[in-house]
Amino acid sequence: MTGSLADLADLPARGGVRPRTTPSNPHTQLDQQPHDDRPRSLLEKRLAQLPGVVWRPSMISVPGARALTLPPEAAHGPPEAFMIGTEFAHLHPAPDQSLHLVVPPDVASGLIQAGWAELHPVARRGLITSGAVMVYAPRDEEEAEVVSQIVTASFEYARDAPA
Repeated sequence: MTGSLADLADLPARGGVRPRTTPSNPHTQLDQQPHDDRPRSLLEKRLAQLPGVVWRPSMISVPGARALTLPPEAAHGPPEAFMIGTEFAHLHPAPDQSLHLVVPPDVASGLIQAGWAELHPVARRGLITSGAVMVYAPRDEEEAEVVSQIVTASFEYARDAPA
């Protein structure tokens, strides 16, 4: 699976307008969800290939959100690579289906410019890293592949794996 931090510089722009989202917590995507379960299923299949990731209920998100975490001995990234504990990303349940994750701030800026993400409201207030973003729900299988690359980059940041 590709998706290194370096690869994200070559992401295509996300098509269409940005989805509507809530301005505060819980930070939720309000429209542009997929019409069926295929994009989410493909995304979860790709993320299941990340070595050493432990899926758990999120410790900071809405009920039903599934968190991607690392065992403490594998979480060598900087403290700002994690939302809480060793949770570096979480997937929101339907009907939302967006994700929150952390990447380096310069990478987050690129994701925002390309239309794939927006800054988390708490990050906008300067209370957490500017690398904390909402990645919009993939609307189709092609977008699910791109989102899996973004989550893989977050995983690498949390592991502090070389690019």
